Amino acid sequence: METAKSKDARSSESWLKKLGPGLITGAADDDPSGIATYSQAGAQFGFSMLWTVLLTYPLMVGIQVISAKIGRVSGHGLATNIRQHYPAGLLYAIVGLLLVANTINIAADVAAMADALKLMVGGSTHWYVVGFGGLSLLLQIFIPYSRYVRILKWLTLSLLAYVATVFVVHIPWTQVLTNTLLPHLSWKPKYITTVVAVLGTTISPYLFFWQASQEVEEQQANPQARTLKDAPDQARANFRRIKVDTYIGMAFSNLVAFFIILTTAVTLHLHGVTEIQTSAQAASALRPIAGEFAFWLFSAGIIGTGLLAIPVLAGSAAYAMAGAFHWRNSLELKPLMAKSFYGIIALSTIIGVGLCFTSINPIKALYWSAVINGVISVPIMAVMMLMAVRPDVMGQFIIALRLKVLGWLCTAVMAIAVAAMFWSLGK
Repeated sequence: METAKSKDARSSESWLKKLGPGLITGAADDDPSGIATYSQAGAQFGFSMLWTVLLTYPLMVGIQVISAKIGRVSGHGLATNIRQHYPAGLLYAIVGLLLVANTINIAADVAAMADALKLMVGGSTHWYVVGFGGLSLLLQIFIPYSRYVRILKWLTLSLLAYVATVFVVHIPWTQVLTNTLLPHLSWKPKYITTVVAVLGTTISPYLFFWQASQEVEEQQANPQARTLKDAPDQARANFRRIKVDTYIGMAFSNLVAFFIILTTAVTLHLHGVTEIQTSAQAASALRPIAGEFAFWLFSAGIIGTGLLAIPVLAGSAAYAMAGAFHWRNSLELKPLMAKSFYGIIALSTIIGVGLCFTSINPIKALYWSAVINGVISVPIMAVMMLMAVRPDVMGQFIIALRLKVLGWLCTAVMAIAVAAMFWSLGK
């Protein structure tokens, strides 16, 4: 006879199994370069940037649910679907720019992790860069997806460091709530640029490619699962899982972003520290203001989120390239069975590490990476929205009206953000 304890254990296990692609995608969004953007937003503008998280959450949920459904229904990632249904020139332009942006992002993340570890224990930044890059590469190449995804799930817990940091500093919660719900908006170029940066950091193209491809990985890892176009009886359970997974994953992502902005607003901004360019600088600036514990939590979070984000950045680029050129691709396959796929993972990681040894300014490089991401996100989302209502892609599971509205709203907001970014560049 089943006891109450065993029922609870089975229920917890069921919950954990529902969390996968959406949770990892959401957590990977808060990578070290994202932490730097949120820290700058909090340091420069204080509580008046907290409202952006309320805007990005529903938009993220909408577009990530759509990308997940495209992958699970069709059995193919985004790049393969684009290759099958749209002009090759569009696909190659998107995939090429994604590869460049992701590689630059890897460089910035590895550098931030190395700087954070040096702040904590001393030592050589260059050795740490090589170590973090090498560790991430080895894990992706030599550990099968079914085991590796468990590691990534546990790494999401590193983001709790930013939740914990809030509880070691004094927070004026009434003021926080007022500024979040009734923000003081500004039309100054710096303010608009920061809003665009937060949007671009939060709604990133590599997340679309990753979540769609991970849905395909999940389906292929289960011998009884089939693409939903061919097995509509499996749709209800899978759509429920995707919804729960994505809602929780994106909530986790945006909650952490909120706490990073809040932590830096209540410590750095209120103490006159308004210029932060890297996540390591944010951690270092916290030390004399918020104390050693806050510093260690913030720094440890940078390393944990970097270890989570680098595989997502390299992997999403590899999935996109493999889909574009019809290569075999899966993190479940052994390297010799998918040489080109793993070659892109290795190439983007190695080049990212190599960029840390050049004279290229990582802050400027990351800025241009954000520009590229912002520019390509709009056509990618537009194509996704068109694919999501095509019967030859989605079968009988074309998206409902509510998702259509949310997806096109997200596309429109990003288009406006990109236009605002170029306007601010011309000022």
